[in-house]
Amino acid sequence: MLHPARPAALILALASTLAGCQTNPPLQNATGVSSMEVDSSRKGPVSGVGVEGQDIVAMTDQMMRDMLAEPIFVETGKRPRVIIDSAYFVNESSQAINRNIITQRLMVNLNRAARARMQFVNRQNTAMVENERALKRSGTTDVGTIGLTKAQLGADYRLSGKINSLDSRNVRTGMVQRYTQISFEMTDLETGEIVWTGIYEFSRAAADDVIYR
Repeated sequence: MLHPARPAALILALASTLAGCQTNPPLQNATGVSSMEVDSSRKGPVSGVGVEGQDIVAMTDQMMRDMLAEPIFVETGKRPRVIIDSAYFVNESSQAINRNIITQRLMVNLNRAARARMQFVNRQNTAMVENERALKRSGTTDVGTIGLTKAQLGADYRLSGKINSLDSRNVRTGMVQRYTQISFEMTDLETGEIVWTGIYEFSRAAADDVIYR
């Protein structure tokens, strides 16, 4: 038979153990590195030979300036309609890259700087727009505050591009060198003419142990 004092003793022991757990200091990751703020326009503490954040910032800023200097985008009062997304932006390099990071930053910056010169057409969400247009025309919703249009906007130009790279490795030292080239084209969607091109390129070498994700 269980001694009547034993359950009480077990409860006291358990309570003491739990109280001790609550007062113990939290574990410290003595071998870790504290998080830090990193300027996205400068090389960070983790870097290698591939396309990195500072490259995307510098590249999209340069492409924006070059594009705004193009005569077809001079402020004339008649704003060309442009599509900028990643649908025709191809990555043929040896590095896995989220292409949306490049095209989205370029589009956002252009939209801020060039609203008087360009109209930006959202072609990725055509189904979303068409669904809302159908609701308005069926009477399910009212027509909103800007009224109805005959059709969605047609575009005059579309941005496309390619990311390419060329790698070499010294088998004796383990040094890796990578040449990266990112090219842009603006195509007239009526004639097929390439009305603007831009290129961003760099070459880096390192005993690379960085994994890009």
